[in-house]
Amino acid sequence: MRTTKTLHTDWKFKKDCSAVPSALPTDWETVTLPYTWNGTDGQDGGNDYFRGAGCFVRAVAKTELPDGTVHYIQFDGVNSSADVFWNGKKIVHHDGGYSTFRARLPEIRDENILCVIADNAPNDTVYPQLADFTFYGGIYRDVTLIGVNAQHFDLAYYGAPGIAVTPTVHGTDAEIQIETYIHTDRLCEIRYEILADGEIVWQGSTDTDNRVLTAALSDVHLWNGTDDPYLYTARATLLCDGAAADCVSVRFGCRSFRIDPQEGFILNGRSYPLRGVSRHQDRPEIGNALTVSHHKEDIDLICEMGANTVRLAHYQHAQSFYDLCDEKGLVVWAEIPYISKHMPNARENTKSQMTELICQNYNHPCIVTWGISNEITMNTAPSDASLLENHKMLNELAHRLDKTRLTTLAAVTMCGIEEECVHLTDIVSYNHYFGWYGGHVHMNGPWFDDFHKKYPNRPIGISEYGCEALNWHTSDPEQGDYTEEYQAYYHEEMIKQIIDRPYLWATHVWNMFDFAADARAEGGENGMNHKGLVTFDRNYKKDSFYAYKAWLSKEPFVHICGKRYVNRTEETAKVTVYSNCAQVELFANGESCGRQKKGKYPFFYFEVKNTDVTALTAKAGDCTDTAEIRKVSEFDDSYRMKEEGGVINWFEITAPVGYFSVNDTIGSVFATARGKLFLLKFLKVLLGGLKNNGAQEKNPKEQKPKKAKTKSKGISVMGFTLNKTMFELAMGFSIKRVFMMLGGNFKKEDILKLNASLNKIKKPKK
Repeated sequence: MRTTKTLHTDWKFKKDCSAVPSALPTDWETVTLPYTWNGTDGQDGGNDYFRGAGCFVRAVAKTELPDGTVHYIQFDGVNSSADVFWNGKKIVHHDGGYSTFRARLPEIRDENILCVIADNAPNDTVYPQLADFTFYGGIYRDVTLIGVNAQHFDLAYYGAPGIAVTPTVHGTDAEIQIETYIHTDRLCEIRYEILADGEIVWQGSTDTDNRVLTAALSDVHLWNGTDDPYLYTARATLLCDGAAADCVSVRFGCRSFRIDPQEGFILNGRSYPLRGVSRHQDRPEIGNALTVSHHKEDIDLICEMGANTVRLAHYQHAQSFYDLCDEKGLVVWAEIPYISKHMPNARENTKSQMTELICQNYNHPCIVTWGISNEITMNTAPSDASLLENHKMLNELAHRLDKTRLTTLAAVTMCGIEEECVHLTDIVSYNHYFGWYGGHVHMNGPWFDDFHKKYPNRPIGISEYGCEALNWHTSDPEQGDYTEEYQAYYHEEMIKQIIDRPYLWATHVWNMFDFAADARAEGGENGMNHKGLVTFDRNYKKDSFYAYKAWLSKEPFVHICGKRYVNRTEETAKVTVYSNCAQVELFANGESCGRQKKGKYPFFYFEVKNTDVTALTAKAGDCTDTAEIRKVSEFDDSYRMKEEGGVINWFEITAPVGYFSVNDTIGSVFATARGKLFLLKFLKVLLGGLKNNGAQEKNPKEQKPKKAKTKSKGISVMGFTLNKTMFELAMGFSIKRVFMMLGGNFKKEDILKLNASLNKIKKPKK
């Protein structure tokens, strides 16, 4: 029977090692797995974190090996390419930093040297290479030695568990197909068992020439989402010459689902709207080298909010997290990191990553869809022939490997709804940031209505939406200010629009947690994407978290917003309260400010006289919450965003009353005659900066794909047709915001010069 040993300790590490060591180095750093070398430099901004090769070495004594006739080594995650050496001999190469791979160990000595060269260097053959998150390098998940009999369930089959379970529900009954993958040189027996609550409820047997068996279960206990995520266990035992040689087991769930273009997601025959979040897998200082306890904390926070679905973006996550999703009943969108830019030389890598994702996760009942790509047309034209062919290949591959689940993709706003790539998968979702990256938050719902009207038989969802918030505050929130108040307002409006559109098959907030994106320089803390509902360290739940809890959670609660916004200058303060209770009453220094009944949306708005110090208490049923506000004469400057390393700071911008500045939107400037002329100058500066940026990122080795011959549909920008949506999106950007998001491509002097020109243009009278 198989035995295992996990190798956490006693690793030696060095960056940029030039040769594979023949002995354990004595002068290298000692590290403990899981480990990444980018835990600090991948989170501090500047896009200058180390991307290259790191060498891990460990001595493995023969006495350390688990019992077994043959031995394998298993890696759960090495980013992003790995070469593994055993006593100086390369035993495996693997491309793809997020999936499991294994290799059989050759000749074993009394003392052995295991060497792993992990490499996250830029290239054009392994995804991801361009995306809004840090590509941490290292061995950031477990390394396990496996000892097995010479006859065993296949350990070389794409890192999979060696057993695949396919349940099909028929009313109150279910058929369970069980298939195993075997490595054997003789005919052996396979004994199959299904267990419920630890008790065997079905068993059968076959042989290694006939590896598939179908079981019948009556009165099946369904896996029913967060209400009742019931799990069975399937166990397979390999019997050779009458003795047990190997055994594997997996958990599975029996459920049926479908997606209706009008009614959304249907689970086990009942409407089950999928409303939840996306998740990245990193933490401060440790990057993506998470422990099981970290995964448990994340899932607990997601469940506390009341979400019933999670998009695991933009890569394969740890098996322990899929297990937790099974246990908690969260419906999962699982995907590969085919993202942001199509690379013709990486076609085989998309194929191998999709194969590993499906084979390794086939048994998880939580997964309902395989994500093929994310925003892949960001830097490649949607009509590109190579891109389309690759999507068709991946879609066919996913259906061939798994006939029970649907395929999907996440399209970027600029990709028009009529583009072929949008309609290749079974279902589709869009990433929209109207109200943050240009446009207005109220544009989101109507956009989906337009899609739904044009394609009424095509299921549509929201794969990303969100905005950033740090510990900045204001009583007059506006787009692009990075305040907690604007984020709360934005999500209130999004929740209202989603509630009114039940046809959306799934909606996923971007993101559950703040995460590292070392190329970013926004919001006053570089190297971070702050769209999370919870801070990067998981220590603070932003007000927007509670907006979703009020909407989705069944646990009664009440929350007063603005707890970090104490000092206020206004005479009358607006106070927002979130609750899922039927009625909320707010008290200021013990006096009632009014009682409100819950309407269609779970948000309550009060006005409070702001004098001296005011103690606030919200009561909803048996639930209470408290906060405090304080009257001050001048705005508390600690609440105002200060851009760390930004191209320009707020206090450097002159904005005379009645005249434009770079703080104004492109749309407001464009609405004036002189403003149109100014924007020509602005566009010249902008294109110059983008041109320089492109020169820096150009890879001379990368082959340019052949463009598909298509008829021109109008003005094109970066391969996208300049449509109404793109125009409205652009009009919502402030000019300063454009420069902020594009970072160091622009000189401060140039921006101030443009601002001086704007200061001479009068705003139209209201």
